[in-house]
Amino acid sequence: MLSYICIDNVTKMALSNSPEISNTFYQKVGCLFYAIAMADRTVHVKELDTLKKIVREKWLSLDETEDEFGTDSAFQIEIVFDWLLKYEKESRDCFDEFVDFYHEHPSIFTKKVKALIYDTANAIAGAFSGKNKSELMLLGKLELLFKKD
Repeated sequence: MLSYICIDNVTKMALSNSPEISNTFYQKVGCLFYAIAMADRTVHVKELDTLKKIVREKWLSLDETEDEFGTDSAFQIEIVFDWLLKYEKESRDCFDEFVDFYHEHPSIFTKKVKALIYDTANAIAGAFSGKNKSELMLLGKLELLFKKD
């Protein structure tokens, strides 16, 4: 098992010199969190509530990037999650999108960022009657992805 820091210890940092890359980062993280929640083919209200709570408590303070509307870019996580839910996208496809972005931009994924991502994914998976087999498998894949570095 990877040793992760508590998500309370994440401080403001620059994710990227490019606001476009930072916005895309948050969108792909939203894809990942949707993939975790949708692993069992259903997104439960508790999972969505957990996501929104953690975005406000932890993700908004990660950096100071704003989207084109002047809103904190971290809200892209929720926006993308809601869009994917509306259009009932496949969990596997969304997970793969995140993995592709991870491989294309490895410098964004510091230990602190990885810890925040993993801790958030873990909290979403456990939000509704514990973690099921599908969620555990995706969490394992995420852990292996982060361990490779």
